[in-house]
Amino acid sequence: MNPRTAQVERNTLETQVKVAINLDGQGTASFTTGLPFLDHMLDQVARHGMIDMEIVSHGDLHIDAHHSVEDIGITLGQAFAKALADKKGIYRYGHAYVPLDESLSRVTIDFSGRPGLFYEVSFNRGMIGGFDVDLFREFFQGFVNHAGVTLHIDNLKGGNAHHIAETVFKAFGRAVRMAISHDSRMAGIMPSTKGSL
Repeated sequence: MNPRTAQVERNTLETQVKVAINLDGQGTASFTTGLPFLDHMLDQVARHGMIDMEIVSHGDLHIDAHHSVEDIGITLGQAFAKALADKKGIYRYGHAYVPLDESLSRVTIDFSGRPGLFYEVSFNRGMIGGFDVDLFREFFQGFVNHAGVTLHIDNLKGGNAHHIAETVFKAFGRAVRMAISHDSRMAGIMPSTKGSL
């Protein structure tokens, strides 16, 4: 089995982002983004997705976090697309429900080659630890557009904004883990009647 790894760099006038991933890792992670709460959420993805992940980002945080968060999502999506290559032999679909105390979120994903984000998450406050909750959508939109996935994210219950965010990212990690896992019965087979994804 070939290693499913990738390294991608994205450099713009606003950000410089480097991402390295191993989709068959142990969930070890290192983040240097200048955005502590985003680092905490990305750590959930790595840990629950069993993906080794290193992300370094330098952006125009003196303006706000928008460009950095979006470009991290974009670059991570590009890394996934590169690491998965032709996608033969993967389950393709993944889903997860994750609770955290009063909060419950559901994430479903299809590595379809078609980008689509359907995001139904409401927060009762605008900031978590200095992080603007509107930027979660921007992160996932960047990922979706460049990984080529259909992604449904639904927060079903919740009151505590931190808990809501954490259930979303944990469920995302677990749904991804399911979808990218090798299906022994599909070894070398494209999981699509079209013959390509």
